Amino acid sequence: MIAFAAGSSLDREQDRPSHFPMHRNGPPGTFVRLGQVRISLPTDQIVHAEERDGAVVVAFGGMTFRGVADGRITCVRVRDLWPEDRLSPARSWTMTLDPEWVTAIHENGHQVWPHASR
Repeated sequence: MIAFAAGSSLDREQDRPSHFPMHRNGPPGTFVRLGQVRISLPTDQIVHAEERDGAVVVAFGGMTFRGVADGRITCVRVRDLWPEDRLSPARSWTMTLDPEWVTAIHENGHQVWPHASR
């Protein structure tokens, strides 16, 4: 679960019906807005998203926190939640976030970032 900074809001694209079959296009996008920044999230891995107390909280399945690399919070996809035929072949396998955008990350009920010593 990722808790984004105060002032963040959810921005969800609407599904666009089409006469044409859409094969492996993936779901409409989900974004977090923080000021002028629009942060793209791996929509197919989201199990819950809400705005709570003036900030966005998003829970992901099939992803794990790997740490901070090159100054960016890094989370990776460890398994897909959707069947292959419903996923875009161009889906991302790594999500990186600026630490300024995030207040906390919890995994399996424990805070993994920032560490308690900070």
